[in-house]
Amino acid sequence: MRDQVRLVEVGPRDGLQNESSHLPTNVKIELIRRLFGAGIRHIEAGAFVSPKWVPQMADSAAVIDALNAPERAEVLALVPNEAGLKSALASQVETIAVFTAASETFSKRNTNCSIEDGLARLRPVVQQARDAGRQVRGYVSCIVGCPYEGRVPIASVVRVAEELFAMGCDEIALGDTNGVARPAEIRALLKAVTAGIPASQIAIHVHDTYGMGLANVLTSLELGLRSVDASVAGLGGCPYAPGASGNVATEDVVYLLEGQGLTTGIDLDALIQVGTWICNTLGRVPSSRVSAARSTRS
Repeated sequence: MRDQVRLVEVGPRDGLQNESSHLPTNVKIELIRRLFGAGIRHIEAGAFVSPKWVPQMADSAAVIDALNAPERAEVLALVPNEAGLKSALASQVETIAVFTAASETFSKRNTNCSIEDGLARLRPVVQQARDAGRQVRGYVSCIVGCPYEGRVPIASVVRVAEELFAMGCDEIALGDTNGVARPAEIRALLKAVTAGIPASQIAIHVHDTYGMGLANVLTSLELGLRSVDASVAGLGGCPYAPGASGNVATEDVVYLLEGQGLTTGIDLDALIQVGTWICNTLGRVPSSRVSAARSTRS
């Protein structure tokens, strides 16, 4: 069993985009630098989306270009279309992340188009990103449930994931957007998806709405996945998924991985300090169970 896990920190994008307060650019830069300092090497640092719809990400280019990322670090950014890609390619982004959904209604609420139209919109984005020498990551939202449609058929997820893979995405990130998935559902889904896409090119991105986040991560690891998304202090949610709480906390995922004998290269104590700092800045309490337990002990 491969013992190295690629942990992708999504807090600076997926976490902060759902916060009501707008963090100053210098604070975002400091957050990412502290995360690098804790040993995290894969960070989704921003999104090149319309500031009208996601104002928290309006300064993504300024944030990314000020980072001076460490050697062998990977900076990812979300891109919805060709206009966003043009801005991303002018920045120091290594990996372009594109996104769609397995639910028609969610796709229309999130990107104002059908799944089919969304995939058609992404094909030139993926091709141009690859032509420019960038890695491409494809997100699939609502892999188990949709806040508007209820349960999502596995066949819908497989179809969308395989379309993204066929158009050239190097990695497919499967997102339990509203956090309704349970381990048996994740197991069945991954068995279906890995029939056509290698587990080595699939990531799991879970939310902890019903407290199933870590269990779903563990199930994914047992099925061979070695790429996991998480958000420092459990920041995040989704503005288009009512009731969805934050992403699974990076601190908790690192603690889990270490207990399984898997390595991340991340300093857990330093990471907890970063989570505490950003939550104090935002005026909120970290949702990390590990952080809470360590604070109680001390």
